[in-house]
Amino acid sequence: MLEFENVSKSFWTGTQRKVILDRVSFRIELGRSVGILAPNGTGKTTLVNMMAGLEKPDEGEIRKSCKISFPLGFMGGVVTRHTAMENSRYIARLYGLDPDYVEAFCRWLCGLGEYFDQPLGTYSSGMRARFTFALLLALDFDMYLIDEGMPNSTDVEFNRKAGEILRERLRTTTIIIVSHQAETLEKFAASAAVLVGGKLKMFDTLEEAKQLYDYETQG
Repeated sequence: MLEFENVSKSFWTGTQRKVILDRVSFRIELGRSVGILAPNGTGKTTLVNMMAGLEKPDEGEIRKSCKISFPLGFMGGVVTRHTAMENSRYIARLYGLDPDYVEAFCRWLCGLGEYFDQPLGTYSSGMRARFTFALLLALDFDMYLIDEGMPNSTDVEFNRKAGEILRERLRTTTIIIVSHQAETLEKFAASAAVLVGGKLKMFDTLEEAKQLYDYETQG
């Protein structure tokens, strides 16, 4: 379970205060994946980081009673001067997992070949995204946090394998996926919410959420 109770978060931009959340309360139970629709610039990444515990609320309380992943794309804990092999084994030890398994899983999913034994600092952004996503899926979480869906990869085989694994995970885990596009949520989310104007409104279906989202962003 992940619960926000009267949570507020804002930033000072230099000219005005930007409100991300304004006394927001919601609860996400294990077993029901949720999509969150949010226009660009409304604080999608901040919301995901708060769910992961990477950012703290200004007010209110965030409660977690399950293992929640770091957000897809988050590079904290990964050292760019080290190779993907070294990083995968190090992260495995941090989470108490078998380093041989995590390394082998990441090698198989990434499909980076000899680059897996090169420093991450030499990778393109697409290669780093593939490695980070593989690492996310190699670890054992109850809830997976995904910001804007699949990594931006042109590798068809990687996209196929990662997509199949994600769909398989939906059977046993919960995915929270945040995007500004409803199409990104359709494959993974049963219910959905809309973040706009500092408020988060939960709906039983994605279709209901899309109606409000379209009204708020196009009206």
